[in-house]
Formats: sequence, structure tokens, C-alpha cells
Amino acid sequence: MKKLAPIFFLLLLVAVHVVLADIDFDKDLTADEKQKFDEILSPVMKIYEFIKYAATVAGVLMLVFSGISFVTSGGDTGKKERAKNMAVGVVIGLIVIWVAPLVVKYIFV
Repeated sequence: MKKLAPIFFLLLLVAVHVVLADIDFDKDLTADEKQKFDEILSPVMKIYEFIKYAATVAGVLMLVFSGISFVTSGGDTGKKERAKNMAVGVVIGLIVIWVAPLVVKYIFV
């Protein structure tokens, strides 16, 4: 299977160019097309918002847990290091979750 991975990758690159070659991205959407697009995008955005807020709540709980682990670790440097790494990972994850829509809007709008 590992030998076929480069072939699949090259086929994917070719397929993307073939599919996108026929699309005119500079053409403006009509009002009807915009309405259909918003109709399709609305449930997707609701799901995304739910996942974003659920992940934020989980992240805050993990941040509290890592803080408690850090405080109760005593003199054990291994536990302190694990708690610190967990907190850093949670903060990075929350930043990615909240900044990703801004990056997409900046790139595509």
C-alpha cells in the first residue's frame, strides 16, 4: 500500500486541476444562487458553531484539570511537566479553533 501512495497523490493532483479547469471563479453569483448557497451552508455553520463551542467548553475543563494537576503535583517534576504540556496543548487548540474562521475569511473573501 505504501508503494501506491505516491501514485494516488499524483492522480489527486491531476484530478483537482481537471475539475477546477472548467470552473470560472470570477463570475458573480445570482441572487437565486446565493440563496441556495446560504440554504446549504446554514446547517453546516450551525454544526460548526456547536462543535466550536463544545470544544471550547472541553478545552476550558481540560485547562482547569491541568491547573489542578500542576498545583497538586507536589515536587514531582514529571507531573508538573505533563500538566504544563497539557495546558499548552489546550491553549494552542483553542487558538486554532477560534482563529481558523478568520483565516478562511481572510483568504477567500
